[in-house]
Amino acid sequence: MKFLLATAAAALMALSIGSAFSADLAPLNSDTEKDRIDWSQLEAKFGAFPKLPDGTRAGAVSKTLTNEYWRSLGEGYKSFGDRVAVPVVYQAAQSEGDQLGQLTIAEGLVTQGYNVLLVSPQTDSNLQPIMEQAKAANVPVVNVNDAVIPQAEHYVGNVQRDNGVRVARWFIKNRPDGGKVAIVEGQAGVYAAVQRTDGFKTTITEAGKFEVVASVPGNWDRQTSYDAATNILQQHPDLIGFYANNDGMALGIVEAVKAAGLQDKVAVFGTDGISDAYASIRAGELTGTVDSFPVLTGEVALESALRLVAGQKLPRVVATPQALITRDNADRYSGAGDAVRKALLEDAAAGN
Repeated sequence: MKFLLATAAAALMALSIGSAFSADLAPLNSDTEKDRIDWSQLEAKFGAFPKLPDGTRAGAVSKTLTNEYWRSLGEGYKSFGDRVAVPVVYQAAQSEGDQLGQLTIAEGLVTQGYNVLLVSPQTDSNLQPIMEQAKAANVPVVNVNDAVIPQAEHYVGNVQRDNGVRVARWFIKNRPDGGKVAIVEGQAGVYAAVQRTDGFKTTITEAGKFEVVASVPGNWDRQTSYDAATNILQQHPDLIGFYANNDGMALGIVEAVKAAGLQDKVAVFGTDGISDAYASIRAGELTGTVDSFPVLTGEVALESALRLVAGQKLPRVVATPQALITRDNADRYSGAGDAVRKALLEDAAAGN
């Protein structure tokens, strides 16, 4: 009962805050927002990294540390923080569904006097109450990837819809005869899951030769996705491929495909580019992933946040890179940090 009351209270607070902010900002769609800049243009447009006020500290809250993607994002925060001598405290909820726990962590970071807050929300609404608290304390908030707070003033992350588009284009190019495909989605209603799914479904359907026979929730969970894929393969043994909204789910699907003896017939793609996904790709099991380079994203997000602390007026969105990874190009994108950054800058210059 206490949980239900707290959830209701948080929802009402989010609604009232959304109304308070609505007069100032249009609801953010991070994929289509025109007030944006590519990560590769930050220094060219805004100059060298500025001097910060003495004692600047950054606080960051993530969805969970049980997922390698979010641990890697934290590595990026720490890497850039060490580079510019800014301490970073990085905390996360117990699980991907601990919405109130994540809100409590974020509120604590504002109360403790951190100069900027980076948040990766569980959902599009659960951290919305923090926005007014941070604004009253003159603390900039940067929404970093995944779920999108509609009234966020600043967002750093990749174009979520493009994740699905890139995978669909692979199928169109490499499976020219078409066929049946399926989608395993992330958490229902979360912006990233909705956009990734729509990008894949719309692009592959428009090609004319493909049928999306299932699009079911996997809730970011490997076992749930294994079970979902097993059911889909039983119903559609002629399936040619899966697209999953993250790599953990994709690796569960790979196990289901192997158990069905269909690994030579069914392509499986994920999203995020975690190390286990790269290992599976090299082993010839997972077909590919869309790497959104979480370490680099963390570096870019903290740099953007600290430029705000220094008084710079950045665009509302700073877009970070991504690339479709298969066995053909895995080595190019899996080296040390500077090597990957160099490859991604080359991609940006080439318009990829």
